[in-house]
Amino acid sequence: MTKSEPGPDAGREVYHKIAENIARIMQGQAASTRKLLAALASGGHVLLEDFPGTGKTTLAKALARSIDARFKRVQFTPDLLPSDILGVSVYSQRDQQFHFHEGPVFTNILLADEINRASPRTQSALLEAMGESQVSVDGERRDLAELFFVVATENPVEFRGTYPLPEAQMDRFAMQFSLGYVESGEEVAILTAQEQRHPLEGLKPCVTLAEVLGLRHAVQRVRVSEELKRYSVDLVRATRAATGVQLGASPRASIALMKGAQALALFDGLDFVTPEHIQELAVAVIAHRLVMEPQARFSGLSARGVVDEVVKKTRVPA
Repeated sequence: MTKSEPGPDAGREVYHKIAENIARIMQGQAASTRKLLAALASGGHVLLEDFPGTGKTTLAKALARSIDARFKRVQFTPDLLPSDILGVSVYSQRDQQFHFHEGPVFTNILLADEINRASPRTQSALLEAMGESQVSVDGERRDLAELFFVVATENPVEFRGTYPLPEAQMDRFAMQFSLGYVESGEEVAILTAQEQRHPLEGLKPCVTLAEVLGLRHAVQRVRVSEELKRYSVDLVRATRAATGVQLGASPRASIALMKGAQALALFDGLDFVTPEHIQELAVAVIAHRLVMEPQARFSGLSARGVVDEVVKKTRVPA
């Protein structure tokens, strides 16, 4: 580690600052915040799928406001076009040339709200951006920011006017998880906090963009033993032969599982990954990548249940 690179303590401090700032807004969502920040710190993207009003958009906004960085929000609708996300070249009469006008994807944190309301053609506009941190427009490659983090939301109970995300798109998300309903006491605290105004209005940045990039570099230096790399691969490979699964998780899931576990280890003050870190993220990283057989879905078998069973049956390294 060079003098210019932040140590693990500095990275952990950045995590705690952001988590505490978000906790001022999000009641009872410490576990969800931990997963969200693990994805941010490990270079992944997140899909939040939950019922209306559970705080998906608020969580994404709270994260964006906690970091002194660029933030853009796109409300996905059926008439949204790829150019509305990536940008478009406009002809100028003044110099008789085309000039590219950047779309909202050219930012640090992108909130793709209700992503499943846009057509597959528009959804696919994010594939290259999320997978390679670049976009190709008019035959020219344009790099995105070093910190490019997508938080997408979708409602699992509405089907009219929605388009299911294809498998390739789902595979680009490092994690998918739900926030769920909070306890009654926490819900009362939410009412109290919003009596006068929404607490988001007063939320200020607590870390800089450079500090978040330093957090990412610190996560990359967390050690992962060969046994735990094998353990991650074994968990993912087991889904490909699991009963009721038509399409198992890809190697991208193994990578996301390892990197997310590195982030959790750093958050916990460790410089090495433990099996518990991998198990903590297994469902969030793997389940959304599985395609279940129709008869399995009808019988009540879920992707989450498959991953839970795989975790139970796979031997844990000593």
